[in-house]
Amino acid sequence: MSVDCRTRRYCDTQDLTRDAIFDSLLPDALSRHGELAARGLRYKQLPGLALSVGDRTLVIEPGEAGLRLSAGSPAGCVQVALEADALSDLVQDQRTTMGLAMQSRVQVTQGAFEHWIAWEPVLRALFDGRRVHEAGDIVLRDLSGAPLDVHRSFSLDDDREVVRHFLQEAGYLHVRNVFTAAEMAAVSRDLTAALARAQPDDQASWWAEDASGKQQAVRVLWFHEQSQTLQRLLHDERLQWLASLTGDSYLGDNMGAEGLVKPLHIQKGLSDLPWHKDCGQGRHSLLCNSLTVGISVTGADRDSGALGVVPGSHRANVQCAGRDESLDLAPFKLETRTGDLTVHCSDTLHRAHSPLLKPRQVVYTSLMLAPLPGDSQPEVPEHQQRDARAKLTNVQERIAGAAG
Repeated sequence: MSVDCRTRRYCDTQDLTRDAIFDSLLPDALSRHGELAARGLRYKQLPGLALSVGDRTLVIEPGEAGLRLSAGSPAGCVQVALEADALSDLVQDQRTTMGLAMQSRVQVTQGAFEHWIAWEPVLRALFDGRRVHEAGDIVLRDLSGAPLDVHRSFSLDDDREVVRHFLQEAGYLHVRNVFTAAEMAAVSRDLTAALARAQPDDQASWWAEDASGKQQAVRVLWFHEQSQTLQRLLHDERLQWLASLTGDSYLGDNMGAEGLVKPLHIQKGLSDLPWHKDCGQGRHSLLCNSLTVGISVTGADRDSGALGVVPGSHRANVQCAGRDESLDLAPFKLETRTGDLTVHCSDTLHRAHSPLLKPRQVVYTSLMLAPLPGDSQPEVPEHQQRDARAKLTNVQERIAGAAG
């Protein structure tokens, strides 16, 4: 079983006009997946959606059979205003409902912002044929068919078939005692020094505010460039074996990493991220499942803010920002010690719990899938990639602006 669930290629992405989407793509999507999307809409008990682009508004709402389109009044619907390029990105899964909000490319002009975000899995059902998750859809089993012990952790010596099956079923791993305390101490020293060098306007760090109003660096972007020890560990076999675990084509030869500290009493900023998927800004059908690897530099427990995961959520078409109250999959915390690894699929719902008594340090890196046959990812200048990543430090302000 593979965790590669990609259904689109970058080379097939087009610059679609508003009228092409309203008059052709949407009617075609309704004819193919309208009933499936309508079922998801009913399950989630959402209002209709009105898309306003320029001088045209198109309403998507329940009809006698599936969904229907109309140019009528959007009364009772959640209505958003966006440009044609943003709509083009949305229908092709280049950006999600939340992804557009994070880029200030959408404005909710009527109804609740939460309903706009909650429409995301319905849109994926409509455009990609992915059933919206319903209670009971996912059952977690081990190789013998018994209920999966979702709290299980592994060592480097464990049977790789068992480890692989767990990742495929649950969407995450906890691997114990991978790196030594001395190696983690060296990485910790490098991270502490990098955080001390960071400046609010350096375009290479994220900042947050604590209860006293103090601003502090909480994430160093491209941290691997500041730590020779980390560069060596990223290419160490103790980590690189993950690239071949599932049999999918992961690229492990050019890995970057970000260094994070989780301070106490943070009140504002992207330090302790809420429930989300790593494909939450978009491109699930183009990149999932990549693997996100966390290196526990100082360990993480209930006192220092462990990583929360929702077992099986990588197999569920649910909203990718926030945890839907209707989701029947139970979350829990991955408590680690210094030198442990956590691994989660990019479509696994997860969050950072706030530390209660002591801060912690962690490093995150990723294993990306090789391009699909005949495809290649568009080349984006490195400075643009870095600029986009750095701008996420104040993304909460843009989300609030989109909500109106």
